[in-house]
Amino acid sequence: MVKAKMTVDKDFTIGVVDKRLYGSFIEHLGRAVYGGIYEPGHSSANEAGFRTDVLEMVKELQVPIVRYPGGNFVSGYNWEDSVGPVAERKRRLELAWRTIETNEFGFNEFVDWSKLANSEVMMAVNLGTRGVDAARNIVEYSNHPEGSYYSDLRIKHGYKEPHAVKTWCLGNEMDGPWQIGHKTAEEYGRVALEAAKVMKWTDPTIELVACGSSSLGMPTFPEWEATVLDHTYDHVEYLSLHQYYGNADQDTPTFLARSLEMDRFIETVMATCDYIKAKKRSKKTMYLSFDEWNVWYHSNESDKKLDPWQIAPPQLEDVYNHEDALLVGCMLISMLKHADRVKMACLAQLVNVIAPIMTDTGGAAWRQTIFYPFMHASVFGRGTALVPLIQSPKYDTKQITDVPYLEGIAVHNEEQGEVTVFAVNRHLEDALQLEVDLRSFGQCSLLEHIVLESDDLKAANTAAQPNRVAPHNRGGAEVSGTLVTASLAKASWNVIRLKIQQ
Repeated sequence: MVKAKMTVDKDFTIGVVDKRLYGSFIEHLGRAVYGGIYEPGHSSANEAGFRTDVLEMVKELQVPIVRYPGGNFVSGYNWEDSVGPVAERKRRLELAWRTIETNEFGFNEFVDWSKLANSEVMMAVNLGTRGVDAARNIVEYSNHPEGSYYSDLRIKHGYKEPHAVKTWCLGNEMDGPWQIGHKTAEEYGRVALEAAKVMKWTDPTIELVACGSSSLGMPTFPEWEATVLDHTYDHVEYLSLHQYYGNADQDTPTFLARSLEMDRFIETVMATCDYIKAKKRSKKTMYLSFDEWNVWYHSNESDKKLDPWQIAPPQLEDVYNHEDALLVGCMLISMLKHADRVKMACLAQLVNVIAPIMTDTGGAAWRQTIFYPFMHASVFGRGTALVPLIQSPKYDTKQITDVPYLEGIAVHNEEQGEVTVFAVNRHLEDALQLEVDLRSFGQCSLLEHIVLESDDLKAANTAAQPNRVAPHNRGGAEVSGTLVTASLAKASWNVIRLKIQQ
């Protein structure tokens, strides 16, 4: 029998979990917008054309912030095309994904949608084909009250009150040769600095995110981070990280261990930030925005067959299975383990495009397997992340060694008087007998033990079988005083919710 133990103490804290850790992402890509969040002809569409069935699922996830409009899309984006009377908006060749962008859905529509979704907007500016002038102008349009050209233009478009968008991304993945307007670290650092200055002169209350590396595998990582921060450190609040994982070679033990690489990625970026902090003799701590992360590989081959210049064709529509949900759970735990520095994150993306929510155009919407760990973390993972002292047997793979079968973290919600344990059993053959020592909390009682499990690692949800992989709350954890014991099913995601007795 495989056994593991986790010890947590309420005084041994990592940091307060920023609710924006559970953000997501909508890009003008595939059916994320058209046929996803927006479909005027759909039976569930409201007066604005927003699919209310999708909105209800987004609300289940309690997504506090959504990044928009890209992604690679933003590096060719003319924001002016997306505002004003719809009939006057320009159709454009969208070069990043080789489609036609109608601009029927634009910036103001997204702000309206976000309010209905109970979410804030994380807006990205184009530092590919555009630059400093366009960046300051969109901030003026969005956030200035009135009395200037662009603020009065917003009012003319029907929005008297400013949108008050607080968080802005300075471009996207500018280190990538695939990016429209790709730049060297020096080139990007300079334009990001100048854009940051005029954007904050326009609205001093905003927060800015500078582009980090597109992934930990980029040849310029982490020199890119150091150079960019050398220019921007005093003018931005966050540095971005992006990372996707796949299992194309069907090596599931290695796939489920990828979150250990994610740990090292985060820690390397933290160290680079702190190096620049020391170099500049600064008192300011740079925080991280993991604003693209997910599993992504299922759709790679099918997308190559698409004809170019279609309007909203199906692109990057990964159908997620049970093992994908397990890794998403591990990745969430990785970010919680670094909650002192990772303050924002965006699951990429939200609907249809590598997403937890899928739709049929004109038809149903359903929850993919990855919906559930993301929802559980978002709903129950608010509070203070605690240092997890874990004792667990380990395994080795061809690429990664010393992988603990148990991946876990605990979050203390003092306001609610609860502790939630998130745990993944990576063992593919055996249950894991878990013991959690909550010695500093006094008497606790069990609220519920939620489990996501399947005998088939490749099982997926579809329109025909939307609940093939779904969680249940029959996990069977037991509490005796301050000790929690539970049998974690093989290859399972577990949420153990505990009430602290006063």
